Amino acid sequence: MTIDKEMLVLATAAREASRQVANLSSGIKNELLIQMATALEQNSTKLQSENEKDLDSARKSGMAAAMVDRLALTPERITAMADGLREVASLPDPVGEVTGMWLRPNGIKVGRQRIPLGVIGIVYESRPNVTADAAGLCLKSGNAVILRGGSEAIHSNRAIGEILQQVLQAQGLPTAALQVITTSDRNAVTELLKLEDQIDLIIPRGGEGLIRFVSENSRIPVIKHYKGVCHTYVDAAADCKMAEEICLNAKVQRPGVCNAMETLLVHRDIAAEFLPQINTAMAKAGVELRGCEAAQKLIADIVPATEEDWHAEYLDLILAVRIVDNYEQARDHIDTYGSLHTEVIVTNDYQLSQRFLSEINSSVVMVNASSRFSDGNQLGLGAEIGISTTKLHSFGPMGLEDLTTRKFVVLGSGQIRK
Repeated sequence: MTIDKEMLVLATAAREASRQVANLSSGIKNELLIQMATALEQNSTKLQSENEKDLDSARKSGMAAAMVDRLALTPERITAMADGLREVASLPDPVGEVTGMWLRPNGIKVGRQRIPLGVIGIVYESRPNVTADAAGLCLKSGNAVILRGGSEAIHSNRAIGEILQQVLQAQGLPTAALQVITTSDRNAVTELLKLEDQIDLIIPRGGEGLIRFVSENSRIPVIKHYKGVCHTYVDAAADCKMAEEICLNAKVQRPGVCNAMETLLVHRDIAAEFLPQINTAMAKAGVELRGCEAAQKLIADIVPATEEDWHAEYLDLILAVRIVDNYEQARDHIDTYGSLHTEVIVTNDYQLSQRFLSEINSSVVMVNASSRFSDGNQLGLGAEIGISTTKLHSFGPMGLEDLTTRKFVVLGSGQIRK
């Protein structure tokens, strides 16, 4: 079978399965996710064995350490995948919710009801936990899902998909509701993106190159998130100890993910005290600093920053540093170089923190907290399907509600239009 026909058959089966999944009760969906969580934990050894095949190939190919880390399935991450499914099961089901019912002068009642989108395609790289996270969110929101991970995680993704499909099958539900594309043929994605009659939404997760490819080649609506150039602004009214802990966590805790801090902005009035302090902490963690001219005067061994550094999503232990004269200059820097992902201010000035929340036009804005909290699970959404930096139809980390749409429902008693 040619790859175009293979994708059509797969997507057609998903469309058919979506009709059944859309009408499952909340209780059945929740029990399904709980059983999937248990199955992942019971098959932890198998998952690690399959994942090791991917890790071995990645190391032999010279993949960067940060990317290898994203690929790894440790026992802790398998447990986290299972816990994510259980948390999604515990969340309120948005499907069927009727909001905003109102009465018209002619006596008809009008409301809006949440319904599943239908079939969702996820195209992603590296992190195999996305397979379970996306499956759980899509099924709980009543959608069928087609998952296409990168070839670097093919063994891991296949194993996770098989385990989850076994649970569907045991419950008498169509396995086509959750399909993992296991071919490494790159044309599979291209053909998938043509199937606008079978697939309702495409969500790409990965590097900027992947997301631009999907956006430029898709006939299907795409949720975009090109990159995460996340800033932390340390204000003159910041507590230096708090700022150090926040910045260190934002950069070092997991540098290879999109919510890691990439640029540090420091108010000039606090720079002489704070920059040497954060330089020492970052150096101990192996972070290379690249600074503006003013920062170079305070840190002797800092690498001079170039214009490209302000645009950079390093996904590595590298941090751009700029000293700014005031809040307005920090805001303008974020407006110029930010990617609408996550921005943080560290300050004890309440009024300024409120200005920051109001004026910064990113999908997540934070006061006195690490950018690493910009994550669906950490924000209480359960596992996230992705982070949207476009404003239609969702903005920021996407949870269950973002995988639904609304239809109008009208209740009459014989009214006719005159």
